[in-house]
Amino acid sequence: MADPKGEKARRSVRAAQAKFEREQDAAQEARRKAFAQAQKAGLTLRDIAEEVGLHHTRVLQIIRGK
Repeated sequence: MADPKGEKARRSVRAAQAKFEREQDAAQEARRKAFAQAQKAGLTLRDIAEEVGLHHTRVLQIIRGK
């Protein structure tokens, strides 16, 4: 017989992980769009990188969706 408390805890952990993954995906897409908009507005990859503390090559990877 399964432990009811254990099953409830397992469901809770799975739900929390799924929520985290959904929110993380949304945050990453928002960041990618913001970087792309900044580039279209005239900021260089180095400008964007300096603002957020990343290397300019990483900024390019983010914009490209990698």
